[in-house]
Formats: sequence, C-alpha cells, structure tokens
Amino acid sequence: MPQPAPGPAPRTGPEPLDAHGAGAWNAAALRLLGDTYTFVATGPRRHGDWAHDVRAVLYRSVPDPRGWQGLDADRTGPVRRTWPAYPFDPPDAADLAGRLYPLAGPAAVAALAVMAEEWQSEPAPVRSRPDRDALLADARTLLERYGPGARYWTNATAAARDPAPDFLAAGLRGTESRGFLTSAYVNGLDLFGDLGLIAVTADEVGVFWSIGAY
Repeated sequence: MPQPAPGPAPRTGPEPLDAHGAGAWNAAALRLLGDTYTFVATGPRRHGDWAHDVRAVLYRSVPDPRGWQGLDADRTGPVRRTWPAYPFDPPDAADLAGRLYPLAGPAAVAALAVMAEEWQSEPAPVRSRPDRDALLADARTLLERYGPGARYWTNATAAARDPAPDFLAAGLRGTESRGFLTSAYVNGLDLFGDLGLIAVTADEVGVFWSIGAY
C-alpha cells in the first residue's frame, strides 16, 4: 500500500492571493459541486505525514489557510456532537494512506468533475453533458489552487491498478472505492458510497469528497 512520502518542510503558509483568485475558486466550487452532497475543504500542511493534516480537515479542527469558501452541509449539524467527523469515519493517521492510491493530475481533474453527478438516478453523466468541458474547466480551476507540484490521492480502487483511470467513462456510480464514511444511521439517512480526492502540497491539503446518501 502506498505510504505518505515525506514532503518538503512546511513553510509558514501559502502566498497570499488577490480577491480575484479567491472569487474564481469559490465560484467554481459552487458551480461544479454546489448541487450535490459534497465536502470541500482545505487545511494547512503542518506535518511531514500529511495524513494528520487530512484528519484535521475531516474533523473541521483547522480553518482554510486562505479563508476561501468550502462546501460542508454537515459542519453545523447537531449530529457532530456525537460523531465529530460526520459523515466521515476517518481511519487513524497510521492507516489512512493505506486506504488511498496515488493519482495522476489529469485523472484528478476527471475525478473531481464526476463529483458533479448524483449517486442515484443520475440522468446525465458528465461524459454526456453538453457543458462537459465547462465542468472540467471548473475542476481544473479548483485544483490549480494547489499548484503544479501537488500530489493527488484517491480512495477509488481503479487507481490501485493505474494512476490514471478514466473516471469520465466510468461515471460516479461506476467507480468503486474504499469507504471513509460512518455507518451511523442519523435522522433517517443512510450513507452508502463515496469518492474522495486529496491534494497535498508543502503548505496545504485539499479534501474533496462526494457522498452518496438515501
């Protein structure tokens, strides 16, 4: 199983960007993922083993280093008093990387784009939508935040065989993954599938997660 390779020593923080950069990123996040049950958040990179930083993001214990907008419908839900990472059940930091697979940059863009699909009764997979190129452009905008040196990881099992699986062809419902969700049954809601993407840089970890529920 892949292990988190030690990265460069974390710097004091990312370089500040102007309001246009934040505005473009926030708008792309809402256009691409605002209509689906999706978690989007970025946290600071503070450890050589970035699994600790990913867990901090999933537990909402760190803010976005740049103050940019994320997507998290469960952030203020009362269920988090009982399950602090809801809807996630993150593995321990020592085990987290063993549940993930490295992913090439173009495949990371496609994985993020298919998160615009619904897990059930999807009438129009991204591959067949007339705005397919625009969706991919929004996904690129989101990942450009992390720069050309970012490394990507996913829980999609197709990446165990190939770091560049064709997520567009498979679609969200055709993508199998190793689950990170809790089995807790809360307010009549079952969680049944997930697709995650993690971006890792010297300064930040970005977490994007599509969640199936009924």
